[in-house]
Amino acid sequence: MTAFDPEAPETPHDPLDLHPASDEDGGAPQAATRKQVRKEQRMMLFKSPGFIIGVLIVGFWVLSAVWPSLLTTYGPDEFVDAPPRTGPSSEAWLGTDGVGRDVYTRIIYGARPILIVAPLATAIAIVMGTFLGLVMGYYRGWVDEILSRIIEAILSIPVILMAILVVFTFGRSRPVVIFTIAILFVPAITRTIRSAAIAESELDYVTSAKMRGESGVFIVSREILPNVTGLVVVELTVRLGYAVFTYATLAFLGLVGTNITTADWGIDVSQNYEQIVRDVWWPSIFPAMAIASLVIGVNLITDSIDKALKS
Repeated sequence: MTAFDPEAPETPHDPLDLHPASDEDGGAPQAATRKQVRKEQRMMLFKSPGFIIGVLIVGFWVLSAVWPSLLTTYGPDEFVDAPPRTGPSSEAWLGTDGVGRDVYTRIIYGARPILIVAPLATAIAIVMGTFLGLVMGYYRGWVDEILSRIIEAILSIPVILMAILVVFTFGRSRPVVIFTIAILFVPAITRTIRSAAIAESELDYVTSAKMRGESGVFIVSREILPNVTGLVVVELTVRLGYAVFTYATLAFLGLVGTNITTADWGIDVSQNYEQIVRDVWWPSIFPAMAIASLVIGVNLITDSIDKALKS
């Protein structure tokens, strides 16, 4: 029996406690280091020419979608003072279409549908894909096996073909289009996040959390998720560009609604592309350029974020 030592600690240090309450393990310095790294990454991002250009491009189209009357005095279905099929001029900056509507105005108002559908579909896909990827990557086992086979089956079907089949089956309403695009992107996002979650699950900090008796939900949400957030952000921006193309393709095929007079980039390209052989190129080329510019802006932002996170 040992004598009582008044200078001894009240409770001995548990050798299994890998995260004691004191700062001896360097927790505070590590947190400060991570904060400094994030600050440097933000500074690098905001100084990137590609990021600035991308934000300006996307910002312009967002402004067009939110407040189109600020950028044009006409309505999307109004006729201007120039005859139909008139090329770019002072009366119509980007010319007029086959019925005399201003192409520039149609492009400004046409940003709204695509900037409603694409971001919403991408956000839904990111939430679902991240959740499934984390569950599959951490728990593995039969859950991973079953979901992996389903994902492989979906990925084997071309995206546009699957989208056409779903829209024909369930209708052309905007909610259907949004959820169709979202579901099509979930498998690719899930596979990416799953790979990251598997790699993170094998690191020491996850092992430490398991030894402390933390639940799987806690480990996935509080330990693994914060460490794959950068990858989630990159996936978000990448899939947003794909969502823009997917929606524009469905609009070109006439699968995004019943009103063909609605200002929409894909619809306008579809209605006017046959006139190119008659040397009337502006009603279709300019909306196509708008689609391309939006995707380029999103890709510039994506590349800049990816470089900043890898720096």
